[in-house]
Amino acid sequence: MAYIEKRGADSYRLVANAGFDANGKRIRRTKTVKCKNKTEAKKELAKFVTEIEVGEYIAPEKMTFSKFVEEWKEKYASKQLAPNTYENYVTSLNCHIIPSFGHMRLDQINSFQILNFLDNLGKDGSRSDGKAGKLSSATIQFNHRILRNIFKRAVDWKVIKESPVSNIQKPKVESKKAQVYTEEQVNILMSHLLNADEKWKMIITLAITTGMRRGEILALQWDHIDLEKGKIYVKQSLTYTKENGYIFRQPKTKNSIRTISLSPNVTEQLKQFKLLKNKEKLRVGDKWEGQERFLLFSTWDGKPMYPTSITSWWRKKINEIGLPHITFHELRHTSATLLINQGVHMKTISARLGHSKIGTTMDLYGHALDSADEAAANTFDRLFSTPHKNTI
Repeated sequence: MAYIEKRGADSYRLVANAGFDANGKRIRRTKTVKCKNKTEAKKELAKFVTEIEVGEYIAPEKMTFSKFVEEWKEKYASKQLAPNTYENYVTSLNCHIIPSFGHMRLDQINSFQILNFLDNLGKDGSRSDGKAGKLSSATIQFNHRILRNIFKRAVDWKVIKESPVSNIQKPKVESKKAQVYTEEQVNILMSHLLNADEKWKMIITLAITTGMRRGEILALQWDHIDLEKGKIYVKQSLTYTKENGYIFRQPKTKNSIRTISLSPNVTEQLKQFKLLKNKEKLRVGDKWEGQERFLLFSTWDGKPMYPTSITSWWRKKINEIGLPHITFHELRHTSATLLINQGVHMKTISARLGHSKIGTTMDLYGHALDSADEAAANTFDRLFSTPHKNTI
């Protein structure tokens, strides 16, 4: 038996039979909904009854945070989030959020508890890897984003009335100045790579001369490169997750799909590298597993490379060379900084990097612009330091 009770203006209480308990007593489930009229309320009642009959309905008073997270994963996160984003969300949930809130009823988690949780993440001993120290401000903000997403879905699905995260201000991220190599350090790096494996030398060359992201470099196919015109067409990015394996996907923004011009020297290097790759493919023969994708950078049998393999190789190589440690991603920043120092227009740099707004580029490289501006100002000292004869 199911029926509707009028509760107030545009408010209805749905009542549905959920069977009998061990003592033979009838179990009723109730749910209050906002509807314009009784006709809409009847439709909500029909959905409510169906949820109970197929076992999908869980009474809010029995819904723990952990249980709701499983529903959130199945009904939202696994379908709407990018695979690598989903994997990162799940990692943070398992490491930090579930241990703190998993056992609690969803409707009883309040804003103050979440504030305390975020505050504790910024204290020493909060790392889940056993290392000393605290979590970075970016990681704290990431946990806030996950909680905000989960509780928003809970409100949208009418499991709770309001989100305890809605009134909590997003934690600030302490901006760290990107570390980059100078022109001299880049020259040292490239001189040490002269005798390195051609694959790695080409990867580093493209990272510095194009500013491409790691995933974009690893997703490059030979049909994305015009060696006659000296152009690279960035069309996709490569990610890897344990659950889904290798994933080729379009970049997040339309500006990331772009054309990057190559210097004649780099174009020639790519031509020679392609000859090498063609020979490798012929030598492997039937064991080649590149399928329809002929990637610039692959394993010996044509399969995609693990993105982390670049990070591992890069860390080891710069330790061998003795250069200051910067991340592989900071070669992208190095590329932009070198162009700024050469007086290249910021709009051109922004387009090469695939930024959606020139303001993003300005924010990231404002420090480099300041240095370039100081150098420009010094040209006037050189100009006016030369004595001029009085022609009068």
